This record gives sequence, structure tokens and C-alpha cells, in this order.
Amino acid sequence: MDHTEHKIHAHNHNHMDPSVMVFFTLKDLKVGKRMQINFPKRDPSTSPKFWPREKTDSLPFSLNKLQTLLKIFSFSQDSPQAKAMVDTLKECESKSIKGEVKFCATSLESMLDFTQNILGSKNDLKVYATSHLTKSSVTFQNYTIQENIVRISATKMVACHTMPYPYAVFYCHSQESENRIFRVSLVGDNGDKVEAMVVCHMDTSQWGHGHVSFQVLGIMPGSSNVCHFFPADNFIWISKLEGHGVSVM
Repeated sequence: MDHTEHKIHAHNHNHMDPSVMVFFTLKDLKVGKRMQINFPKRDPSTSPKFWPREKTDSLPFSLNKLQTLLKIFSFSQDSPQAKAMVDTLKECESKSIKGEVKFCATSLESMLDFTQNILGSKNDLKVYATSHLTKSSVTFQNYTIQENIVRISATKMVACHTMPYPYAVFYCHSQESENRIFRVSLVGDNGDKVEAMVVCHMDTSQWGHGHVSFQVLGIMPGSSNVCHFFPADNFIWISKLEGHGVSVM
């Protein structure tokens, strides 16, 4: 990671910005632990939709074609939409860190192709996502971890994160280093219930020093594992043959 999954909301934020409050370390993954967490709630009806592959494949998807793209989508050069597109295209064109394979999927088909290529095309895929069990507009509050923390066994995973763009684009990546996947039941101070997906990256030695998680947690690359909660519109893909959940606490 210099790595996106957390740079999505992390443009020069300090650690008090609620949008980066998704990080913690494995030692804090325990029943009864209370922590501040941000779960962005994006309305699916207004979120960008996947376009058919034929349509997205016919459009350029690179920073050097920005002027063409702005014309296609009728965005002015200095609009917030143009800035978001620039950020996404830069992220998608940035170099992978050592031991990471990354890909920006501009269609559902391309996301599945990439995922099957990483996990083995003959395997059926299983997908996990955070789900909100109660309706509420609260996005940032204290949550307490409930009983029955489930670890999902998988030797390989692909994580896909939404990126701001006029149509649905996902930044998908897979790392060689060890990752642990958990499903965690949370209850917010206001009673909100969330079945949250967590990934813990056990080796952070290749991450850039500026990675927002280090600022939030006050740690250095390689000094600790880093765990984070997934928003509801991000996905974790694993092979169906592997995904056995075992209650660990």
C-alpha cells in the first residue's frame, strides 16, 4: 500500500478527521472493546452504477486523456468531479508496492476476471461485505465489539474499494503478505447494529511512511499489524473452497 484502500479518504487528513477513523491493531480486536469508527453510508440509488464492459472499454481511462474525459462527462476543469476523477486516475496509475497486484475495475466483468485470475479461475468465488442491520443516518460514533468474532480462513483474498468516478470503478488488489479476515458484530452507542468486515494486514513493512493508518495509530511501517473496517460498498473476494468461518472469541 502506498496504497489506496485507505488513501481514498486520506488526502492530507489529520487523524481527527472522522473519515480516517477505521484503523486499529489486532490486539484491540476483542469482545467488549469500544472504539470510534466511521462507516460512510452511501445511498445505492445515487451511487455510480456499473456500466456494461463494452461501454467502459470504448472510453479512455487514463490521466493523459483527462481533457477528452472532461468533455465526455461535461465537467469543467476545476470542478469537484474533475478533481475526483484526477485523484482516481492517479491512484489507478500509481505503481504497486512490492508483493501487491492491483487493478482498477471499470466493469463488473473486469472485476470478476481480475479476481478469478488471482484466486484461480476454476474456483467459485465467495464475496463478503459489511452490512448495516439497522437504518440510521449516523456515520461516525463509538461502537462496541460483541461476542462471536469470526475469522474467515483464506490463503488469498482480493479486496475491492469504491473510487470516485462518474460510473462505478473499483480499486482491487491482492497482497502476498499475510492478511487475516474477520466478521465482527458491532453495536453503536445509539443502538445501530453492524455486521462488519475487517481485514488485518500482518506485514506493513512495504507501506509508504505517509500511509494514513500510521498517522492515525502513531506507528511506523513494519512495526505493527494494521486492521481496518470495510465500508458497506467495498468487497472482499475469496475462493469458495476456503471460506470457512471459525468463531475465535
